[in-house]
Amino acid sequence: MASDTALGRALRSIPAGPLRRVRRFEADPAAAQRRLLAGLLRRAADTEWGRRFRFRELLAAPDVVRAYQQAVPLAEFEAFRADFDRVRLGASDVVWPGRLNRFAVSSGTASAGKVLPLSHEMLTANRGFSIGVALNYLAASGNPSFLGGRHLTLPGRIEPDPLMPGSRVGEVSGLQAEYAPGFFKRLYQAVPNDMAFLPNWEQKLEAIVAHTLRQDIRMIAMVPSWALTFSRMVIERCRQETGRNVQTVGEVWPRLQVFISGGVALSSYKSLLDDLIGLPRMDYVETYGASEGFFAFQSDPDDPALLLHLDNGVFFEFVRMDEHQQPGARRYTIADVEPDVRYTLYVTTCSGLWSYNVRDVVRFTSTRPHKIVVAGRSSEMIDNYGEAVFGEEAAEALREACEVTGARVASFHVAPRPPASAAELPTHQWIIEFERAPESLEAFARAIDARLQRVNRHYQIRREARAFGLVEVTAAPPGTFYAWLKRTRRSVSGQTKIPRMSEDRTIADALLSADGAKQ
Repeated sequence: MASDTALGRALRSIPAGPLRRVRRFEADPAAAQRRLLAGLLRRAADTEWGRRFRFRELLAAPDVVRAYQQAVPLAEFEAFRADFDRVRLGASDVVWPGRLNRFAVSSGTASAGKVLPLSHEMLTANRGFSIGVALNYLAASGNPSFLGGRHLTLPGRIEPDPLMPGSRVGEVSGLQAEYAPGFFKRLYQAVPNDMAFLPNWEQKLEAIVAHTLRQDIRMIAMVPSWALTFSRMVIERCRQETGRNVQTVGEVWPRLQVFISGGVALSSYKSLLDDLIGLPRMDYVETYGASEGFFAFQSDPDDPALLLHLDNGVFFEFVRMDEHQQPGARRYTIADVEPDVRYTLYVTTCSGLWSYNVRDVVRFTSTRPHKIVVAGRSSEMIDNYGEAVFGEEAAEALREACEVTGARVASFHVAPRPPASAAELPTHQWIIEFERAPESLEAFARAIDARLQRVNRHYQIRREARAFGLVEVTAAPPGTFYAWLKRTRRSVSGQTKIPRMSEDRTIADALLSADGAKQ
């Protein structure tokens, strides 16, 4: 994509709207976040949380950010659970003004998992974020042809909240789809909401494929891991209905232009998507959103790092990963973060989350502007032997191993494996469902090991000290991970993700025992 076009310059010169907001926070990031925090405190001053932590007094402090951090502690979900339950039952003015009637399932189920309130303000902000992503892509590419056809999204399921009539609960993508602009629903939306919200995931995918097969799809917004399954279904359905021996999605939708990615890292799936889509000029735009808010997007087509959106209803705080379990750990803001340091992410939002732990780990690649990569979940790392391997490092090692050996990976999970006897060393077991297997699993394992030793000093030292041995790669049969998801999740949807790393073997043993993976 071109990054400087006449159309792009014209769009960026518009004095209002999503791109103007980006220009404004890029000009003074710390001031933008300070204004946003003050606005959140002012808006929630008369709520229960506002009175509990004296938000009005904090607003009068010379340094509102410092005052806020001294008054309001970092918090996990359990600190909010009782109040969120009351909000779902209809209580008003608890964590955010008024009565909230939209709830996003962050993990687990609507009855037993983490369910977060989603305010009108946040739904509006996220809608503006999505429009801004499309406008930024249009400005960067200079190619408006994706606006000439339909846009295909795969939102998650939502349903009436059983706890309160008139409320809705489900995945944030579904709640946002319900809140989509009218012009989008009329002009671009490829799939009607009643079909998009079908409760059975497999039936929903089949219905969407059938409904869109003969449409002029120009843009797809989807979780990359599910896009692989969806693309194969499109190809197979087209073969069945037309008798054509199509090999790629591009033969079905030849004017497909852009893929908007979110939910999981695009880098692990891009080469597979390229093969399945089969269009030489396909564009990709990655985003970083969660139930808590929409946080970042790829603003530059030539830079995979994501621009942190500093004016989208979210005040960001960061705690260094090497300090985050220490009492009184320093809370960094956008004003003092540094590149190439891993931070746990905390957010304060216009839905009533106050210094809430998102449990994601981010690393800044730049602070002018503030760009990040998501290094993984704070709960997804392996440090059994002091090696401290993060999800980001695992994904990079896997990608390099694929480049070295010519392999392609669909899904994977990493867990420690204890020695079978006193003569063996413990190791990391990589359970991998290959799209295209390498000729030698040992060569693949050595490529992973070499990358980790090169980029992770802790890993290298402990390998040299024989704290653990060469990684072990176990090839899982096709469909292993999807079968595990269906077995272990009450419902499978676009938001359902496979944990990539674990310090115990619960997932690894379930994958191996149920599907007979062979080394």
